[in-house]
Amino acid sequence: MDFSLIETMRWQPDAGFLRLDQHLRRLSRSADALGFRQPQDAKGKLEKEVSGETPLRVRLVMTYRGKMEVTATPFEPIPEETVWRLKIAKTRLQSEDSLFRHKTSRREPYEAARAEFSKDEADEVLLLNERGEVCEGTITNLFAEAADGMLLTPPLTSGLLPGVLRAELIRERKARGEVLKLDDLRQRKLFVGNSLRGLIRAELVDG
Repeated sequence: MDFSLIETMRWQPDAGFLRLDQHLRRLSRSADALGFRQPQDAKGKLEKEVSGETPLRVRLVMTYRGKMEVTATPFEPIPEETVWRLKIAKTRLQSEDSLFRHKTSRREPYEAARAEFSKDEADEVLLLNERGEVCEGTITNLFAEAADGMLLTPPLTSGLLPGVLRAELIRERKARGEVLKLDDLRQRKLFVGNSLRGLIRAELVDG
């Protein structure tokens, strides 16, 4: 597969694209940082692919030369009472590898981490960095609730993708960046989330 930038977003029949501006801003910033051509009329290309009465998962893939491919598939929102089981991967992220701060087709550590557990064992798998700090899940950012109700989420210095939902929660002062170790997760209410799925209640499953 060619090295490419990826944005995955949700389209709702009644509301259109959720957080579209944030997704397009991240795409543009990543293109700039990695030397890709800037996206041209991404919004128009996305709008062409969506219609109907069903929520959609919309994936935009952009090549180095700025060629965009958009695919839309039906999306089943996750029921509110859902609790995802989290496991910890042996695979580590390197906090100094700035490439993982961009959503690209380079997904080896995430795929390796996910492959450590079956879907029956874990709904999502968390990766730590070389210092034992919690980074993120294979497809989500992590949030741990503090005593004051604020959501704590690993900072970018731990080495992770700045998710669009994560950025929105920080901007709305519902979340803040804080270095988290595994022990910091044990007694706290946990959530994982991304822009497509929203926030999902989660629990750490040991063993």
